[in-house]
Amino acid sequence: MTQPRIRLMTPADVAPAAEMISREWNDRSVFLRWALEYSPSHLFVAEDDGRIVGTGIATAHGPVGWVGTIFVASDRRQEGLGGRLTRSVIDDLERRGCRTLILIATDAGRPLYERLGFDVQVPHWRFTAPGMGAAPTDDGIRPFEPRMLPELVALDRLATAEDRSILVERLSGTSTASVLVGDDESVRGFVIRAPWGGVSLIAPDVDDAVRLLDWRRHQAGPGHPVYAGLPDSGDDRRALLLGRGWTPAGAGTRMIRGEPLDWHPDWIWGHFNGALG
Repeated sequence: MTQPRIRLMTPADVAPAAEMISREWNDRSVFLRWALEYSPSHLFVAEDDGRIVGTGIATAHGPVGWVGTIFVASDRRQEGLGGRLTRSVIDDLERRGCRTLILIATDAGRPLYERLGFDVQVPHWRFTAPGMGAAPTDDGIRPFEPRMLPELVALDRLATAEDRSILVERLSGTSTASVLVGDDESVRGFVIRAPWGGVSLIAPDVDDAVRLLDWRRHQAGPGHPVYAGLPDSGDDRRALLLGRGWTPAGAGTRMIRGEPLDWHPDWIWGHFNGALG
Protein backbone atom coordinates (compact mmCIF):
# COMPACT_ATOMS: atom_id res chain seq x y z
CA MET A 1 0.00 0.00 0.00
CA THR A 2 1.38 3.38 -0.98
CA GLN A 3 1.93 6.26 1.44
CA PRO A 4 -0.70 8.95 0.79
CA ARG A 5 0.58 12.36 -0.29
CA ILE A 6 -0.51 15.32 1.83
CA ARG A 7 -1.11 18.51 -0.15
CA LEU A 8 -3.28 21.63 -0.16
CA MET A 9 -6.95 21.13 -1.03
CA THR A 10 -8.24 22.46 -4.37
CA PRO A 11 -11.86 23.25 -5.38
CA ALA A 12 -11.96 19.94 -7.24
CA ASP A 13 -11.27 18.11 -3.96
CA VAL A 14 -14.31 19.51 -2.13
CA ALA A 15 -16.90 17.03 -3.43
CA PRO A 16 -14.88 13.83 -2.81
CA ALA A 17 -13.63 15.11 0.56
CA ALA A 18 -17.14 16.07 1.69
CA GLU A 19 -18.55 12.76 0.51
CA MET A 20 -15.91 10.87 2.50
CA ILE A 21 -16.53 12.90 5.65
CA SER A 22 -20.34 12.67 5.38
CA ARG A 23 -20.23 8.91 5.83
CA GLU A 24 -19.64 9.54 9.54
CA TRP A 25 -20.10 13.28 10.15
CA ASN A 26 -22.59 15.78 8.75
CA ASP A 27 -22.22 17.43 5.36
CA ARG A 28 -19.14 19.70 5.21
CA SER A 29 -19.36 20.73 1.55
CA VAL A 30 -20.67 24.28 2.16
CA PHE A 31 -18.03 24.93 4.80
CA LEU A 32 -15.16 23.49 2.73
CA ARG A 33 -16.05 25.69 -0.25
CA TRP A 34 -16.29 28.71 2.03
CA ALA A 35 -13.02 27.94 3.82
CA LEU A 36 -11.09 27.70 0.55
CA GLU A 37 -11.83 31.42 0.11
CA TYR A 38 -11.03 32.33 3.74
CA SER A 39 -7.35 33.28 3.82
CA PRO A 40 -6.63 32.41 7.51
CA SER A 41 -7.62 28.77 6.79
CA HIS A 42 -5.30 26.40 4.94
CA LEU A 43 -7.01 23.16 3.91
CA PHE A 44 -5.11 19.90 3.44
CA VAL A 45 -6.00 16.57 1.90
CA ALA A 46 -4.29 13.20 1.86
CA GLU A 47 -4.40 11.68 -1.61
CA ASP A 48 -3.60 8.12 -2.59
CA ASP A 49 -3.63 7.20 -6.30
CA GLY A 50 -6.14 9.93 -7.07
CA ARG A 51 -8.43 9.16 -4.11
CA ILE A 52 -8.95 11.57 -1.19
CA VAL A 53 -8.40 9.57 2.00
CA GLY A 54 -7.99 12.29 4.63
CA THR A 55 -8.43 15.96 5.50
CA GLY A 56 -7.14 18.58 7.92
CA ILE A 57 -7.60 22.34 8.35
CA ALA A 58 -5.23 24.91 9.85
CA THR A 59 -6.84 28.24 10.80
CA ALA A 60 -4.67 31.05 12.19
CA HIS A 61 -6.38 33.71 14.30
CA GLY A 62 -3.40 35.87 15.12
CA PRO A 63 -1.16 33.96 17.57
CA VAL A 64 -3.85 31.32 18.13
CA GLY A 65 -4.37 28.48 15.68
CA TRP A 66 -7.18 25.96 15.31
CA VAL A 67 -6.55 22.35 14.29
CA GLY A 68 -9.74 21.09 12.70
CA THR A 69 -11.49 18.55 10.46
CA ILE A 70 -8.85 15.86 10.96
CA PHE A 71 -10.57 12.99 9.21
CA VAL A 72 -9.25 9.73 7.76
CA ALA A 73 -11.20 7.33 5.54
CA SER A 74 -12.34 4.30 7.52
CA ASP A 75 -10.26 1.84 5.48
CA ARG A 76 -7.05 3.88 5.94
CA ARG A 77 -7.01 4.16 9.70
CA GLN A 78 -4.39 2.66 11.99
CA GLU A 79 -1.71 3.58 9.44
CA GLY A 80 -0.52 6.79 11.09
CA LEU A 81 -2.26 9.01 8.56
CA GLY A 82 -4.21 10.95 11.19
CA GLY A 83 -0.95 11.80 12.90
CA ARG A 84 0.64 12.91 9.63
CA LEU A 85 -2.31 15.17 8.81
CA THR A 86 -2.32 16.66 12.29
CA ARG A 87 1.43 17.23 12.11
CA SER A 88 1.04 18.99 8.75
CA VAL A 89 -1.59 21.29 10.24
CA ILE A 90 0.54 22.00 13.33
CA ASP A 91 3.60 22.79 11.22
CA ASP A 92 1.58 25.15 9.03
CA LEU A 93 0.20 27.04 12.02
CA GLU A 94 3.57 27.31 13.74
CA ARG A 95 5.18 28.60 10.54
CA ARG A 96 2.56 31.34 10.57
CA GLY A 97 3.49 32.38 14.10
CA CYS A 98 0.81 30.65 16.16
CA ARG A 99 2.03 30.18 19.72
CA THR A 100 -1.15 28.49 21.00
CA LEU A 101 -2.97 25.69 19.23
CA ILE A 102 -6.56 24.68 20.01
CA LEU A 103 -8.76 21.78 18.93
CA ILE A 104 -11.91 19.98 20.00
CA ALA A 105 -11.21 16.27 20.19
CA THR A 106 -13.51 13.30 19.94
CA ASP A 107 -12.90 10.42 22.33
CA ALA A 108 -11.28 8.50 19.46
CA GLY A 109 -8.95 11.35 18.52
CA ARG A 110 -7.88 12.42 21.99
CA PRO A 111 -5.04 9.86 22.44
CA LEU A 112 -3.45 11.00 19.17
CA TYR A 113 -3.52 14.64 20.19
CA GLU A 114 -2.11 13.84 23.62
CA ARG A 115 0.84 12.13 21.92
CA LEU A 116 1.37 15.31 19.89
CA GLY A 117 1.62 17.47 22.99
CA PHE A 118 -1.96 18.67 23.51
CA ASP A 119 -3.36 18.91 27.03
CA VAL A 120 -6.98 18.86 28.14
CA GLN A 121 -8.30 22.38 28.63
CA VAL A 122 -12.05 21.96 29.29
CA PRO A 123 -14.94 19.75 28.20
CA HIS A 124 -16.97 21.19 25.33
CA TRP A 125 -20.73 20.59 25.42
CA ARG A 126 -23.27 20.84 22.61
CA PHE A 127 -26.98 21.37 23.13
CA THR A 128 -29.98 21.61 20.85
CA ALA A 129 -33.45 23.09 21.22
CA PRO A 130 -36.49 23.38 18.96
CA GLY A 131 -37.27 26.66 17.27
CA MET A 132 -40.13 28.72 18.61
CA GLY A 133 -42.91 30.90 17.20
CA ALA A 134 -42.71 34.53 16.19
CA ALA A 135 -40.52 36.60 18.48
CA PRO A 136 -41.94 39.32 20.70
CA THR A 137 -40.54 42.78 20.08
CA ASP A 138 -37.10 43.30 21.62
CA ASP A 139 -35.78 46.72 20.76
CA GLY A 140 -32.41 45.83 22.22
CA ILE A 141 -31.64 43.22 19.56
CA ARG A 142 -30.84 44.79 16.22
CA PRO A 143 -29.58 43.67 12.83
CA PHE A 144 -25.85 44.19 12.47
CA GLU A 145 -24.72 47.61 11.27
CA PRO A 146 -21.16 48.35 10.04
CA ARG A 147 -20.65 50.91 12.82
CA MET A 148 -20.92 48.05 15.33
CA LEU A 149 -17.98 46.11 13.91
CA PRO A 150 -15.18 47.50 16.14
CA GLU A 151 -17.16 46.65 19.28
CA LEU A 152 -18.01 43.17 17.99
CA VAL A 153 -14.35 42.48 17.23
CA ALA A 154 -13.25 43.79 20.62
CA LEU A 155 -15.84 41.70 22.48
CA ASP A 156 -14.93 38.61 20.48
CA ARG A 157 -11.24 39.09 21.23
CA LEU A 158 -11.86 39.44 24.97
CA ALA A 159 -13.99 36.28 24.99
CA THR A 160 -11.75 34.04 22.89
CA ALA A 161 -8.27 35.61 23.28
CA GLU A 162 -8.03 35.20 19.50
CA ASP A 163 -7.80 37.71 16.67
CA ARG A 164 -10.89 36.68 14.71
CA SER A 165 -11.38 40.14 13.22
CA ILE A 166 -11.34 38.89 9.61
CA LEU A 167 -13.85 36.16 10.46
CA VAL A 168 -16.20 38.44 12.41
CA GLU A 169 -16.09 41.11 9.71
CA ARG A 170 -16.74 38.62 6.92
CA LEU A 171 -19.68 36.86 8.59
CA SER A 172 -21.30 39.74 10.49
CA GLY A 173 -22.14 41.50 7.25
CA THR A 174 -24.79 38.90 6.46
CA SER A 175 -28.50 39.09 7.22
CA THR A 176 -28.08 36.42 9.92
CA ALA A 177 -26.12 38.60 12.39
CA SER A 178 -27.95 40.13 15.35
CA VAL A 179 -26.49 42.39 18.01
CA LEU A 180 -27.74 43.11 21.53
CA VAL A 181 -27.16 46.75 22.48
CA GLY A 182 -27.57 48.53 25.79
CA ASP A 183 -29.38 51.76 26.56
CA ASP A 184 -26.18 53.64 25.67
CA GLU A 185 -26.02 51.82 22.31
CA SER A 186 -22.93 49.83 23.36
CA VAL A 187 -22.65 46.22 22.19
CA ARG A 188 -23.56 43.75 24.95
CA GLY A 189 -23.51 40.56 22.88
CA PHE A 190 -23.99 39.14 19.43
CA VAL A 191 -25.07 36.07 17.50
CA ILE A 192 -23.76 35.32 14.00
CA ARG A 193 -25.00 32.39 11.93
CA ALA A 194 -22.56 31.08 9.31
CA PRO A 195 -23.65 29.84 5.85
CA TRP A 196 -23.04 26.22 6.85
CA GLY A 197 -25.22 26.54 9.98
CA GLY A 198 -22.63 27.11 12.71
CA VAL A 199 -23.42 29.91 15.15
CA SER A 200 -21.11 32.06 17.24
CA LEU A 201 -22.85 33.57 20.24
CA ILE A 202 -20.91 35.70 22.71
CA ALA A 203 -22.33 37.62 25.67
CA PRO A 204 -20.60 38.37 28.99
CA ASP A 205 -23.91 38.57 30.90
CA VAL A 206 -25.95 35.37 31.32
CA ASP A 207 -29.29 37.15 30.96
CA ASP A 208 -28.09 38.76 27.73
CA ALA A 209 -26.99 35.36 26.44
CA VAL A 210 -30.44 33.92 27.21
CA ARG A 211 -32.09 36.77 25.30
CA LEU A 212 -29.92 36.05 22.27
CA LEU A 213 -30.49 32.28 22.50
CA ASP A 214 -34.25 32.81 22.64
CA TRP A 215 -33.98 35.25 19.73
CA ARG A 216 -32.15 32.60 17.73
CA ARG A 217 -34.90 30.07 18.45
CA HIS A 218 -37.57 32.53 17.34
CA GLN A 219 -35.59 33.26 14.16
CA ALA A 220 -35.42 29.55 13.34
CA GLY A 221 -39.15 29.03 13.84
CA PRO A 222 -41.10 25.92 14.87
CA GLY A 223 -39.72 22.63 13.61
CA HIS A 224 -36.17 23.91 13.06
CA PRO A 225 -33.57 22.91 15.68
CA VAL A 226 -30.91 25.31 16.89
CA TYR A 227 -27.63 24.56 18.64
CA ALA A 228 -25.43 25.96 21.38
CA GLY A 229 -21.81 25.11 22.15
CA LEU A 230 -20.37 25.72 25.62
CA PRO A 231 -16.79 25.42 26.85
CA ASP A 232 -17.20 24.15 30.41
CA SER A 233 -16.54 27.15 32.63
CA GLY A 234 -17.38 25.35 35.87
CA ASP A 235 -20.64 27.21 36.44
CA ASP A 236 -24.34 26.35 36.10
CA ARG A 237 -24.82 27.20 32.43
CA ARG A 238 -25.58 23.57 31.53
CA ALA A 239 -28.32 23.43 34.16
CA LEU A 240 -29.70 26.74 32.91
CA LEU A 241 -30.05 25.44 29.34
CA LEU A 242 -31.57 22.15 30.47
CA GLY A 243 -34.12 24.09 32.47
CA ARG A 244 -35.07 26.13 29.40
CA GLY A 245 -35.82 23.17 27.15
CA TRP A 246 -32.40 22.46 25.66
CA THR A 247 -31.14 18.88 25.43
CA PRO A 248 -27.60 17.46 25.14
CA ALA A 249 -26.41 16.97 21.55
CA GLY A 250 -22.89 15.66 22.02
CA ALA A 251 -19.63 16.53 23.69
CA GLY A 252 -15.94 16.82 22.96
CA THR A 253 -12.77 17.80 24.74
CA ARG A 254 -11.19 21.18 24.09
CA MET A 255 -7.42 20.69 24.08
CA ILE A 256 -4.53 23.15 24.01
CA ARG A 257 -0.87 23.10 23.07
CA GLY A 258 1.53 25.98 23.74
CA GLU A 259 0.98 29.23 25.60
CA PRO A 260 -2.11 29.48 27.85
CA LEU A 261 -4.94 31.83 26.93
CA ASP A 262 -6.44 34.67 28.95
CA TRP A 263 -9.97 34.01 27.74
CA HIS A 264 -13.54 34.03 29.08
CA PRO A 265 -15.16 30.64 28.39
CA ASP A 266 -18.31 31.68 30.27
CA TRP A 267 -18.96 34.35 27.62
CA ILE A 268 -19.05 31.77 24.81
CA TRP A 269 -22.41 30.11 24.05
CA GLY A 270 -21.91 28.96 20.47
CA HIS A 271 -19.15 28.28 17.97
CA PHE A 272 -18.88 28.26 14.20
CA ASN A 273 -17.31 24.77 14.08
CA GLY A 274 -14.27 22.80 15.21
CA ALA A 275 -12.02 24.35 12.57
CA LEU A 276 -12.77 28.00 13.43
CA GLY A 277 -13.85 28.06 17.07
